[in-house]
Amino acid sequence: MPAFSPLSPVPLLSLYRGMVRIRSFEDAAEVASQGGVAAWGKEASAQPALVRGPWRLSTGQEAVAAGVCAHLKAADLLTSTHRGHGHTLAKGADPTKMMCELFGRASGYNGGKGGSMHIADFSVGMLGANGVVAAGLPIAVGAAQGLKMRGVDAIAVCFFGDGAINRGPFMEALNWAMVYQLPVLFVCEDNRISATTDSRAMTAGPGASARAAALGIAALQVDGTDVQAVSQAAGELIREIRAGSGPRLLHALTDRHKGHVSVDPGLYRDPAAVAAALARDGIGRARAQLIEQGQTAEVERIEREARAEIDAAVATATAAPPPDPGAAYTDIQNTGAGVWA
Repeated sequence: MPAFSPLSPVPLLSLYRGMVRIRSFEDAAEVASQGGVAAWGKEASAQPALVRGPWRLSTGQEAVAAGVCAHLKAADLLTSTHRGHGHTLAKGADPTKMMCELFGRASGYNGGKGGSMHIADFSVGMLGANGVVAAGLPIAVGAAQGLKMRGVDAIAVCFFGDGAINRGPFMEALNWAMVYQLPVLFVCEDNRISATTDSRAMTAGPGASARAAALGIAALQVDGTDVQAVSQAAGELIREIRAGSGPRLLHALTDRHKGHVSVDPGLYRDPAAVAAALARDGIGRARAQLIEQGQTAEVERIEREARAEIDAAVATATAAPPPDPGAAYTDIQNTGAGVWA
């Protein structure tokens, strides 16, 4: 995963590649999880799903993950959310091992036992997705404090949603990071929906960037569907963090195209708002711009390669064996009283 200099723009074609890989992964994951129950845009069917359980897709939010992670090095650390497939891919994780984990296979990142919301790959600095809202914030701050104490030339990045800013760990994490001037970038993916509720109805004030500013943390608000705008803002903030200026926050206004989970019909969504979100889709906008620049062949090649890569990942995951039942007793937390019988 190349890290680009924040002093020069990341090529749009490179950013497009990152977004398309994420979208291809999410589309394939969505299809694999559907069957037997109603889902986004689909009636219930008699055909069972390839895998059991819903997944939280980042479809529509690809520009944020691609734009931020384009500036990260392998040594940089990252925490994610329950909607973390895009962050994980953009940080350099293996899509085949990711898909195997989603399918509950022994060859997955967590041996098939963690599933979609708990994928981690320390070898690329991905400290893990997290099923608990706002839980990644203090983890990222702790990681950043460790980097600073050890004198490591790296930063931590924490992705979280707009719903997380109304939970205690958000302010606690930002306060700690500011007090100790830690090398951490907070990235709020503000899709204005907290699970199934309009966030604006339960959030006082203008949101994440204003709350960061109240603590003295410099923040930028950006159109999170414009991958070049995200990349430029992220590059600027990351440059400042690497220079020793302390924590920064990126407030990206983005769109969630699907329901809360992959089998959510999303009946609570306003159809007009969904249509508007689809019309400003970051991938579609970038694609149109690249074609206008005469890069149609490169665009189509990237799309073919992404589909082939993810199709191969699905095929491998489908054929891979599940964990041995005995694996249920490995890699578990105990009370120190001995191994469970």
